[in-house]
Amino acid sequence: MIRKHSISLSGHRTSFSLEDAFWTELQALAKARELPIAALIGEIDAERAPDCNLSSAIRLHVLAALKASAGH
Repeated sequence: MIRKHSISLSGHRTSFSLEDAFWTELQALAKARELPIAALIGEIDAERAPDCNLSSAIRLHVLAALKASAGH
């Protein structure tokens, strides 16, 4: 199921939509790095390409992290 999430980034509220599986993995990544979820999303936001929306950037980040942990 896709759910909408809202956070504050750089002092403004923003929202993004993620499937539950991506949200769960994103939370695990933040926990592993001992970061608040908003801090990790802030990093992803700062590094994303201008033509990539935040939801897609988060999914790509989670995918890259999972591939890296699997040795791909």
